[in-house]
Amino acid sequence: MSVRTRARDLGIPFKGTPGVNNSITDVQGVEVGHRTLIGNSSTDKKSIRTGVTVILPRGKNLSGNLENKKIFGGWYSLNGNGEMTGTTWLDESGLLAPLIAITNTHSVGTVRDAAIQWFIQQSTDANLSEGEYSSLSLPVVAETWDGFLNDINGFHVKAEHLFEAIQSASSGVILEGNVGGGTGMITHKFKGGIGTSSRIHDQYTVGVLVQSNYGVRNQLTIAGIPVGEIMSNELLPIRQQGSKKSGEVGSIIVIVATDAPLLPHQLKRLARRVPIGIGLAGGRGGNGSGDIFLAFSTANQQIMGKEKGVVQVDMLPNEEMDSLFECVVQATEEAILNAMIAAETMEGVYGNKIYAIPHDRIRELLKKYNKL
Repeated sequence: MSVRTRARDLGIPFKGTPGVNNSITDVQGVEVGHRTLIGNSSTDKKSIRTGVTVILPRGKNLSGNLENKKIFGGWYSLNGNGEMTGTTWLDESGLLAPLIAITNTHSVGTVRDAAIQWFIQQSTDANLSEGEYSSLSLPVVAETWDGFLNDINGFHVKAEHLFEAIQSASSGVILEGNVGGGTGMITHKFKGGIGTSSRIHDQYTVGVLVQSNYGVRNQLTIAGIPVGEIMSNELLPIRQQGSKKSGEVGSIIVIVATDAPLLPHQLKRLARRVPIGIGLAGGRGGNGSGDIFLAFSTANQQIMGKEKGVVQVDMLPNEEMDSLFECVVQATEEAILNAMIAAETMEGVYGNKIYAIPHDRIRELLKKYNKL
């Protein structure tokens, strides 16, 4: 597996201490997989630039009763021009199925249905196979719109692509940029996609994964430098067909993982800190942007699935959460920039083209502003 350049490789300074892989997979047990679709449709030869990414909080090798594999979670929407399924039950129960998927806007239904199929295939619980109503029947699948580069109306993501993403999932180093659900995505009018980062505080780890597809050019900020303003007329998107859209028309999905013992209301508090990290990179939550965030904890596994009696759970006091909030902010900012730095220039449907942010130009600006 080739490893693409990351933001730190360019000398971009960040606060905080990352984990070994500087990835959401630094949270023990978490695995990530991608299925990337790049090609042309067989009928009209339109460009396919899409895919699906999965985050597996308990890993892909689930055994036994899947009810025991559920996790505590919480979510937050800064701007709701987007979709994240399963959140009504997540609000109600605080419980999350052990699979989260991200794809393009027109593939949410397909991926959601495939996720349920996969749970049924993995489960040894006859009740689930008979259609038990639980978080396993209401999985979380989120989306961002990739129609500038991808033939989004071709519905190219299929159930088997989710299964392949799951099969490919692993811990450790994961690919970023033009991969999985992030294949056709755009950030601040440069190529975007999948990015990840992590932070360590005391004995706890916080990991973040983004599918970044938001932002106007002049708001992009790197290490406090107004990069977007400086590069406002450099390497702009090339639109060969259709009217030019104004304003912000993308989205960003952010998944936060931690091994800290937090309850659902506390995880919602983590998710609410994500916009601060996006703001550091220049995001403003525009009207056309779906900014939707989810946080989960891998702790308290021993009590999941218990249906009777008193359940004893571990919970970090609220007074000790400030450091975790800071971890979320720092890792979110870096994950977005990792997505941009790892991404590569892409031409897509109708000949539309998005340029990758030039690494040499970023180094030049870092030196100019005394950041190197």
